[in-house]
Amino acid sequence: MASTAIAGAETLRWARAGDSLTLDPHSQNEGPTHALSQQIYEPLISPDMEAKPIPALATEWGVKEGDPNVWVFKLREGVKFHDGADFTAEDVVFSFNRAKMESSDMKELLVSIKEVRAVDDYTVEMETDGPNPILPNNLTNLFIMDKGWAETHGVEAPAEFDTGEETYAVRNANGTGAFMLESREPDTKTVLKANPDYWGKGEFPLEVTEIIYTPIQNAATRVAALLSGEVDLIQDVPVQDLQRVSDADGLKVDNAPQNRTIFFGINSGDDDLANDNVDGKNPFADIRVRKAMNMAIDRDAIKMVVMRGQSAPTGVIIPPFVNGWTEELDKYPKADVAAAKALMEEAGYGDGFEVTLHCPNDRYINDEAICQAMVGMMGQIGIKVNLVAQTKANHFPLISGKETDFYLLGWGVPTFDSEYVFNFLVHSTTDERGSWNGSRFSNPEVDAMIESLGSETDIEKRDDTISKIWQIVQDEQIYLPVHNQVLNWGMKDNVNFPVQPEDQPHFKFLQYN
Repeated sequence: MASTAIAGAETLRWARAGDSLTLDPHSQNEGPTHALSQQIYEPLISPDMEAKPIPALATEWGVKEGDPNVWVFKLREGVKFHDGADFTAEDVVFSFNRAKMESSDMKELLVSIKEVRAVDDYTVEMETDGPNPILPNNLTNLFIMDKGWAETHGVEAPAEFDTGEETYAVRNANGTGAFMLESREPDTKTVLKANPDYWGKGEFPLEVTEIIYTPIQNAATRVAALLSGEVDLIQDVPVQDLQRVSDADGLKVDNAPQNRTIFFGINSGDDDLANDNVDGKNPFADIRVRKAMNMAIDRDAIKMVVMRGQSAPTGVIIPPFVNGWTEELDKYPKADVAAAKALMEEAGYGDGFEVTLHCPNDRYINDEAICQAMVGMMGQIGIKVNLVAQTKANHFPLISGKETDFYLLGWGVPTFDSEYVFNFLVHSTTDERGSWNGSRFSNPEVDAMIESLGSETDIEKRDDTISKIWQIVQDEQIYLPVHNQVLNWGMKDNVNFPVQPEDQPHFKFLQYN
């Protein structure tokens, strides 16, 4: 009996609906991908289990005296990568330059940085294009790689995810984190073991010595694995099984609001759509159609029927955690099919039209079911929706590659500031910004306002600009917000591990009762 308890306390068997997309830490800006990377790699500044920033590979940081355009980071000394190489400022400079490359999905976070330079082995300066008071907020998922390891294996640039590029960094890893990669079978199983030389000994509980990570897409199978004891923790308990898991002997469910909004993207920018039956024009380009679609969404019904009460309906694509959110923005229209149909008629689409909706089936809570509900709601106003649901690995490249006109997406905001949302989702698509702007919305004046946020030190003026941008986003109905997610983690009742608002478990914090 004692040996069973010890084994349970050492090996954590972890499951969730979808796998990490890649081990390359700069290739994809995606939640489950970061969640796995956070075990292996480390940023300069890390989010803790409350998503508050704490020192990681940097021990202290601040604006350089006499020069508001430069941030100075003091690095942790004596840290080694998993292969034994020393961690120094050279690795930080390399990693940031790598993360700014075109194939990186992290580059929007670093657009204000002009140069990263090593002052000495344990001091780094980051020079920004004008003062950037929130730069540290952008660094919590920016992982540091070993320059020598990257050069040895020819991975100086991030893997191009959308083209399926395979590099050594996609399936192998060498970080400084609390856990080391033992084996990796994508979409099947990943095994991590405790790093015996981890710098954080004495600072974190470090009670887990091995992690066996298994993606289980099917909800019923995932719950069955938890109920049978096959796994110890699942991040996404299906809403229909919450009570069942809570009532099971030896199990519990912990929940918390998530820093993530679920919404639909609509291509309003192209002259014609590739995925509809209207020739020569784009029905989504008409604001009346977009407004009609927004009015046709019955968010309260989605909450009660699809989500079993486990969501917070919203009218804006940011959750309350984020700077820029207001109660006014959060308000959403009551579903009104008659008014929506009248708008469709006014726009010249009284007979409706047909369009394809792309949806992931292994990324967000009840993602495919939300899309199925959307099919019915759009049908009520004459829009015939053909649903294509597939794995996130196939879904996300359609958005970033501008190959879908109507899609489901969820967006978390690790910086807790609206600039992050604007850089990725609202700014025109350029080499540096707008990589996830599948709406094709483009407004030079809005772009200029977004770009000003990175160097505006007058907080009142900055917040006013944020407010103005949100007003345009809402007035133009660029996106169709649905709800903010509620997280439900199911686990053995001897596990003491609070739900993290960004859905990122940091297993070095896990303790056993």
